[in-house]
Amino acid sequence: MTTQFSKVDDSYDIRFDVPQVQRLRFTKDVFSADIEVLTALIERSGPAPAKVQIWVDNGLQASQGDAFKKLHARLNDEEHIDVVDDVQFVPGGEDCKRDPRLVESMLSTFNKANLDRRSYVLVIGGGAVLDAVGFAAATAHRGIRLIRIPTTTLAQGDSGVGVKNAINFFEKKNWLGTFATPWAVINDAKILETLPNRDFRCGFAEAVKVSLLKSAEQFETLVANASLIFNRDAEKTHQALKHSVLLHLEHITRGGDPFEAEMARPLDFGHWSAHKLEPLSNYTLRHGEAVSIGVALDSLYSSRVYGLSKVDAHRVVGCLAQIGLPTSHPRLADKKTLFDGLEEFRQHLGGELTITMIDQPGQPVNVNTIDYVEMGAAIDELIEISGGPNAIGREFS
Repeated sequence: MTTQFSKVDDSYDIRFDVPQVQRLRFTKDVFSADIEVLTALIERSGPAPAKVQIWVDNGLQASQGDAFKKLHARLNDEEHIDVVDDVQFVPGGEDCKRDPRLVESMLSTFNKANLDRRSYVLVIGGGAVLDAVGFAAATAHRGIRLIRIPTTTLAQGDSGVGVKNAINFFEKKNWLGTFATPWAVINDAKILETLPNRDFRCGFAEAVKVSLLKSAEQFETLVANASLIFNRDAEKTHQALKHSVLLHLEHITRGGDPFEAEMARPLDFGHWSAHKLEPLSNYTLRHGEAVSIGVALDSLYSSRVYGLSKVDAHRVVGCLAQIGLPTSHPRLADKKTLFDGLEEFRQHLGGELTITMIDQPGQPVNVNTIDYVEMGAAIDELIEISGGPNAIGREFS
């Protein structure tokens, strides 16, 4: 076979592709009736059993601690699996991403267990825990196989299948991180049942976001089912999360830029302000709540500058509110500080500022400048239609 490359004098530019596989599974009860789905994903390493180390969000310890002990024992019953150590618990939420010492502790635990590139780190938790443990796994030996079991709607609908792992650094979100494809992801329905309402609803901010970018039909479905999602209707919430994760996965695997080498980040619609609002709120805003506000804001801005109808922009805000997500926050009024998020967003990716807006549902547009006057007017409009400067959105029950 002839190698294809371009040559200019003595300079050679050789393009190559690295085969990647995204293994996504949907289960109803992965720790019990559907355990074989998990065990089938773990491959023996030569003649020896595959080493597996289990990491769990400590927020789940009280409600599901016995389930993890049973999981540990059940996996060890498999001839081809060797579960090393006890279940390891790690702080959940942004706490695990704000302390680099936790990552150092994870690496030390990997090393003591003699994990290698064909070992498995099984991480069970919300998006922040998946991020932190995933970052440690991606850097140890330049990559230990990672199996994610997301335990929040936010992670099941979006970040669970992502190829990004990171922790916060220099007080900046996701400043220190890697790109690494997980070995597998299992979205389990039962594990969501114990989520508080507030955390349960957070994931649907990303579902609304990706529908606005990828599927006008799915956006209409979310608008129609918003109240049912608020009330945790099992069928409608499952459908919404499944469509969300598949749209995200399609972009990652078919969008042509999974590791964000280009300047556009279309899946980050609404995120420039969300990433700034989280620290401005001292992380009292969940990530999904901040994304909800950011999506609402950029929808209103899109209606002012890029042709999105005002009716559709207000339907976005209304849909998010009906789901039970906030669409405003008192720190929105601090426009000057909020606008610093645009430069931080640019620096995170590098090069020219590139922000994704929409001209109609399902049709994104990448832009390189923001009209601060119009964005300021969009902020004022969002505050007004959301109930005033002190509003934080619909109360969570």
